[in-house]
Amino acid sequence: MSAPAASPPVTDPTLARLSLNQRTTASWTLREAIDGCRAAGLSSIGVWREQLAEAGLDQAVGWLADAGLRVSTLCRGGFFTASDPAAIEAAHAENVRALDEAAAIGAATLCLVPGGLPSGDRDLPAARRRAAEAIERLVPHARRVGVSLGIEPMNPIYAADRGVVSTLGQALDIAEPYAVEEVGVVLDTFHVWWDPDLEAQIARAGRRIHSYQVCDWITPLPADTLLARGMMGDGHIDFATIGGWVRDAGYTGDIEVEIFNADVWATPGDEVLATLSARYRELIQPYA
Repeated sequence: MSAPAASPPVTDPTLARLSLNQRTTASWTLREAIDGCRAAGLSSIGVWREQLAEAGLDQAVGWLADAGLRVSTLCRGGFFTASDPAAIEAAHAENVRALDEAAAIGAATLCLVPGGLPSGDRDLPAARRRAAEAIERLVPHARRVGVSLGIEPMNPIYAADRGVVSTLGQALDIAEPYAVEEVGVVLDTFHVWWDPDLEAQIARAGRRIHSYQVCDWITPLPADTLLARGMMGDGHIDFATIGGWVRDAGYTGDIEVEIFNADVWATPGDEVLATLSARYRELIQPYA
């Protein structure tokens, strides 16, 4: 495939920090997502490893460079909570590969989903300790390749199967022994909006906020709660207040829209980008 033409300039300054997290347009390949971002006037993209592997790393590096897109994050690493020694080693090796991929495509941050409880295991504190130990082990390689580790606290509904780190405070407890540029947090409104201590923890995070992701909390929840994320404005999250807290904490980076939703995924990608751009201008950008 020939290289794309140069990326058009972002003519609307309100979109300068908007990034499309690839999962929002799940049916698109990486090539299609790059082209979609360029057509919509976006200058940043959050890449997923599955689509990166399908494209091939070398080819993807060329596409992204030719398009002139920043890579806001690479999703995802993590899943650290296995207790079996062989599984622990396999997870470490996979995360080393993820860091190398992030460095190759110019992503500043690798998003880390901590992982859930191993099958039959009910020891939540021990699982959290294993996640912290796995992150500690990754820090030297992250430092070598120049990619930060972004711990993503997950909504408590996912504590059993996806994310044993449930609050921003817990994520910061893991991150704070390390340099700010080495380990930080991924702040996703879907996961943290409910936290009564959120304002204080965002202020505490400060420069450790390595990525800010937005989508809405919709009700009723679907049967598959993984697909419970809504388009901004369709649910209950106060983006103005949270966005102000993130702004006041000093965050000036890209803002990713990351939506897992069957209806959004069934909508043509260019329509999704048009909607999220309009909602971003209205609900996110004025407070960022």
